[in-house]
Amino acid sequence: MSDKSVQKKRYIVETSREVFCTKGYREVTMKDIVEACGISRGGLYLYFQNTRELFEEVLRMEQEDSEDVFAGSNPEEVMPSDILALFLKEQKKEILNRKSSLNKAIYEYFFAHQMPAKNNLLKKQFDAAVYIIEKLIDAGVENGEFYCADSRGTARNIMYVLEGLKISSQTRGVSEAAVDREIMYVMQGLIAED
Repeated sequence: MSDKSVQKKRYIVETSREVFCTKGYREVTMKDIVEACGISRGGLYLYFQNTRELFEEVLRMEQEDSEDVFAGSNPEEVMPSDILALFLKEQKKEILNRKSSLNKAIYEYFFAHQMPAKNNLLKKQFDAAVYIIEKLIDAGVENGEFYCADSRGTARNIMYVLEGLKISSQTRGVSEAAVDREIMYVMQGLIAED
């Protein structure tokens, strides 16, 4: 794919992300994407055959962006607690910002396309986040910053808390104070006792 094609595909994916944030997954049509991108229908079909394929690319791009947050830091210069705090801060922004969040679209997509565990993009994202958090906790335990007897279980628990907050945000709303309280509870459970 040429540089121009790569840029055009990225533009389509980034623009589509905003459409999915606004309308959810179920309501988006290829016509919506064509109009939002200002391209021809044929131009869109050169890159994506349907909204499912396009949304899966949006999810892949989201995963890459999440991984970039962790990859940009030098482990020797940044403490694991700082990296975990940054991750939790980003999650908080996503939970509270319902307008530019993909959460509704993600849940609609999942319910529309029940997939075997090995092909489930949502499970892969969840498992990748658990792995990263587990490694951060292990590094924090190693340097004395955290105390944790079960880093994998704690990482999984953190992700379940965040997932619950995301669902609550979409279904009944959640206050910033509630999100702060849950994040503080998670962090207090990791603080190494002197």
